[in-house]
Amino acid sequence: MTQKNIIEFLIRAKKATYASSSNETSSSRPNSHDLQYTEGSLKYIDSYLGGDKFAGEEALWENDVPFWAMNYVGRVIGDGFSGDFLKEALSLVPEEKPYRGLTEYSNGDFTYKCKVDGDFDWFIGNEEIFLSGNKIYELYFHGGLVDLVEV
Repeated sequence: MTQKNIIEFLIRAKKATYASSSNETSSSRPNSHDLQYTEGSLKYIDSYLGGDKFAGEEALWENDVPFWAMNYVGRVIGDGFSGDFLKEALSLVPEEKPYRGLTEYSNGDFTYKCKVDGDFDWFIGNEEIFLSGNKIYELYFHGGLVDLVEV
């Protein structure tokens, strides 16, 4: 499977889970929110804890072998946050940076910004949402390829 195929799968999975409020599965940990999407031998799971302050992980498996993961932690820091706007921004995840959303996206008084350093194999970044110029949300993320170590 090529990296392009994997990224295309990751984008479809993101759009089919949190961004569309779909594919929630049973909680894998106490009070976690778990979202899962599969196509053939590929599996995507997004598992997070919390609400306005949250942390989580997205990961990819092929034939139940993990090979990529991204951790994130975020929080709402101002009034007027819109989960719908965040989902709208995340549904526009670009192929060249398949981690969160576009570099910048605006709708009405909301503006979403995302910065990333690195590439699919190893990266770090952050996203912010502004309402009428005031920052009301922030998230930090990092991740990349992982390998399976037999214990």
